[in-house]
Amino acid sequence: MACHLLQPGVMGTHDEETRKFFKHSSVKCILSPRYASNKLGLFKQQAINGLFTRVSVWHGWYLNQVVGTLFTHHQKCVLVDTQAVGSNRKVTAFIGGIDLCDGRYDTPEHRIFHDLDTVFKDDFHNPTFPSGAIAPRQPWHDMHCRLDGPAAYDVLINFEQRWRKATRWKEFNLNGKTLWQDDSLLRIGRISWILNPKFKYRIDGVSHVPEDDPIVYVSNEDNPENWHVQVFRSIDSGSVKGFPKFENDAEALHLEYDKRLVVDKSIQTAYIQIIRSAQHFIYIENQYFLGSSYAWLDYNDAGADNLIPMELALKITSKIRAKERFAVYVVIPMWPEGDPKSGPMQEILYWQSQTMQMMYDVIARELKSVQSNAHPLDYLNFYCLGKREQFPDHDMPATNVTDSYKFKRFMIYVHAKGMVVDDEYVLMGSANINQRSMAGTKDTEIAM
Repeated sequence: MACHLLQPGVMGTHDEETRKFFKHSSVKCILSPRYASNKLGLFKQQAINGLFTRVSVWHGWYLNQVVGTLFTHHQKCVLVDTQAVGSNRKVTAFIGGIDLCDGRYDTPEHRIFHDLDTVFKDDFHNPTFPSGAIAPRQPWHDMHCRLDGPAAYDVLINFEQRWRKATRWKEFNLNGKTLWQDDSLLRIGRISWILNPKFKYRIDGVSHVPEDDPIVYVSNEDNPENWHVQVFRSIDSGSVKGFPKFENDAEALHLEYDKRLVVDKSIQTAYIQIIRSAQHFIYIENQYFLGSSYAWLDYNDAGADNLIPMELALKITSKIRAKERFAVYVVIPMWPEGDPKSGPMQEILYWQSQTMQMMYDVIARELKSVQSNAHPLDYLNFYCLGKREQFPDHDMPATNVTDSYKFKRFMIYVHAKGMVVDDEYVLMGSANINQRSMAGTKDTEIAM
């Protein structure tokens, strides 16, 4: 029974069930915990992993399992081969914010009472309320995208690096035997009918990102529907195999080198560069919005030092000084997923309010300095989405009914992670606007 209870996992992703389902099949399923880099000292590894001891029961024996739970592999990507020119195939990638787990499927109507026995059968999900409460379904809003062309092969390289790292770990069984995972990773370059750029595998094991090769283009350069795409990541050498080992080599690839740990935090860099290039408006959808804690009114030593909120505020102040119209729109959930009355949720809401207050203070001071009669809300606004829906034809339950059910409304949970700037730039992926996603040494992320 203990094993059954643990199968869905902390986040309900059913990783163990998935692995058991594909066991003895041609599908290779590798579980990849988010461990700290072995380049760090023991104490720092423990600090990063947030180690704790969990006791589980198995055949009457108590097993102490040390599990890293503080940070996660948060990337969401799928790679498939699709039809190319003639009889050839090409690599197509899908990245974004959608998880393959419970409660993520939704339709544009964002139903909360209807279609529960059809479209959403066996997938009712609302962690705001305790089990057994009569409540609306939690609607889900998300973003995902399809990549074709050279950028799809960059996503493939990311997968290869992650796979090679994951298959290095040993698995131990109760008999003390060591089982090595079978590394069945395909070399795309060896499959003649799949188009691919000229991959080079360096002797030192460092991944080589190929130059854009016209053989994998899917449209002409002068096609007005053509997009120039670049792939970004938040990740460190503890999660991939293929990063350089030495500082000079890391810097040549625009990676950070910190005490033997190689860090890629290009998602935060991309946000900053795109924000700085904005001329008219910025539209953001994200599950979280907190950062630039060094400028908060309280708890300014919280360590959430990503620069994105401050960069947005400074962009607005530059437009105020230039007397140019500019607007930033941010869409976030009304509260993080879970019980909004709980301690962790209240902390996140407080940190987000500190972030917003800091930004409004920066804007207000600039308006005052130029003696403008404008209001900070003329430049910066935050929104939450909601859904109101009539009941299907049935009687109101007598007991355990939530207010959300009575008043026929609930928030639409915004899980998207994207930004649109001037209808010229789009940034979309798995990264939240918080320190976990932007640091590079915490959650692993991918974006375009």
